[in-house]
Amino acid sequence: MRSGGNENGGCNGVAGSQNQKCAGDGGRCAGRIRVIGLGPGDECLLAPLAAEAIAGADAVVGYTAYVRLIPEELLEGKEVLSTGMTAEVERCRRAVDEAVSGRDVVVVCSGDPGIYAMSGLVLEILEADRLIDKVRFEVVPGIPAFAAASALLGAPLMHDFASVSLSDLLTPWEKIEKRLEAASGADFVIAIYNPRSKKRAGHLAEAVAIVRRHRRGDTPVGIVNRAYREGQRVAVCTLDTLNEDDVDMQTVLIIGNSSTRKTGDFMLTPRGYAEKYNL
Repeated sequence: MRSGGNENGGCNGVAGSQNQKCAGDGGRCAGRIRVIGLGPGDECLLAPLAAEAIAGADAVVGYTAYVRLIPEELLEGKEVLSTGMTAEVERCRRAVDEAVSGRDVVVVCSGDPGIYAMSGLVLEILEADRLIDKVRFEVVPGIPAFAAASALLGAPLMHDFASVSLSDLLTPWEKIEKRLEAASGADFVIAIYNPRSKKRAGHLAEAVAIVRRHRRGDTPVGIVNRAYREGQRVAVCTLDTLNEDDVDMQTVLIIGNSSTRKTGDFMLTPRGYAEKYNL
């Protein structure tokens, strides 16, 4: 079992300890690649461990819009390798190549790198190229988008929930439909990523139709655009009143379950304390 903290559960000042021993002559590592979660976007929510990893890196690799979220002082003296939206494989392969050459590389992602982000792709490339035991691989967590959205909405994720992305670029739409059906039927609160784009304008309506087979029309829905970034907008509506024009690719939707309610400007999904302790 790998461990990245001290015996008390705190950080030990090192961004993870995975793969500390590497194959090769004398067990020498080629380099290191760390996949970093930047969080929602505001630098005050950048984890100290992530900032430390960026500050100590030789090269920073990432989607151009995400690289712009990094405080400028952390990028001083670094080689920055950025690409556009659809060049994920190119970015990650470049990062791996840089690490193989002996450099300390970070790949930056918004939110958490292990949730719809790049840690999986980097690990797949290392696996495919048989570099798992030659390049040190580490993941530094960040605040995921659904956690940021939940915080702004109050307490919608207090009970069991599911996360579903409506992007069918890598996942067949038929599989996404099955997951929505299952999550709705099981009465999970549902966090929806990538709800709408110009190319997928109809997917959100189809998703809402699936959920409505299991939920009342007055079920609360939280809409969070650009959480903790410039242009942030937070609203609570219902399944019946959800306006698709309020939703884009930078939106996270949180659809309540059968017990979720609106209280003031917030959403609340009770955990069950009122019934147990007679609040």
